[in-house]
Amino acid sequence: MAKQVLITLLLLFISSTEVVEGTKKSYGIYDNKNNNSVKLFVFGDSYVDTGNTMQSRSYKPPYGMTYPGKPVGRFSDGRVLTDYIASFLKIQTPTAYVLRNSSTLQYGVNFAYAGTGVFQTSVDGPNMTVQIDSFEKLIQQNVYTKQDLESSVALVSASGNDYIAFVNKGNIIDIKSFTSSLINQLSMNVQRIHDLGINKIAIGLLIPIGCVPRITAITFHLSCVDILNLISVNHNQMLIQTVLQLNQQVGKSVFVTLDLYNAFLSTIETMQKQQKENSTRMNPLKSCCEEEGLTNSCGSVDDNGENKYTLCENPELSFFWDNLHPSQNGWHAVYTLLQSSLGQLIDKN
Repeated sequence: MAKQVLITLLLLFISSTEVVEGTKKSYGIYDNKNNNSVKLFVFGDSYVDTGNTMQSRSYKPPYGMTYPGKPVGRFSDGRVLTDYIASFLKIQTPTAYVLRNSSTLQYGVNFAYAGTGVFQTSVDGPNMTVQIDSFEKLIQQNVYTKQDLESSVALVSASGNDYIAFVNKGNIIDIKSFTSSLINQLSMNVQRIHDLGINKIAIGLLIPIGCVPRITAITFHLSCVDILNLISVNHNQMLIQTVLQLNQQVGKSVFVTLDLYNAFLSTIETMQKQQKENSTRMNPLKSCCEEEGLTNSCGSVDDNGENKYTLCENPELSFFWDNLHPSQNGWHAVYTLLQSSLGQLIDKN
């Protein structure tokens, strides 16, 4: 019985997969005169994507309504994790890879692409291996020097879409072995980033997937679904152990984990207490851009041009923007809790 419940819940989560079309273009070599000592290179999915997924709803209103005031490719009403980590490093947000020919690359490059994972989870979106391939090409083209890379930081945030794709194949019984293979591949990926010259790599832990509005809808947004959060817990325990081993191998603290799991839970719990004390506060388990049923309809209109979504009155009080992604307010709260870990990224030891 418990297994059937788990499968049902996971299938609900699967329905959230972002379907997008890739943008295929040919680009040349760049002349990047780099005067900034710290750069940020980003690899992952929609949680850190700042504009690479051009044929997606993130380029349609109401996305971007809080910042910068229009849709620019972020899956939020405003800033996402990438923006906050860039601000911590005292640099501007790095250029989305797809925009590299028309923007400065002095602050780094963001290779993240919505719907992608460590493995191939999107029809034509670049998985993490392909994203790292693109990074290596820039290095081969002498866009960045060895000194540039040594003083830079990489951000890695992926795996959620891998679990969606895995369960979609109906192999839920083998999830433990899948987690092991996923962590092994992720380990090889971050080692490769280090081998390419990056000495500080931040790796996001998997969020509590049982807390996203797509899932909490089955509890009427009253609570997270703990049985699904166990998937995240097991993933994170294995990842933390792997990172410890990697740092031991290199003899220094190259790899840093960002505890998104507890940052999400802590923020949600705090906001739930605030809601109990003040009924005008928004339920953190509900999305601000409320979508129809289980569809990804935020940003969509019907045949008559009418919105297929409704907006909350105060996005600045929400935690989730749509059924999967935090709002700017949510990301800011999470970032605030991550700052102690982020300090390790500027530690020269």
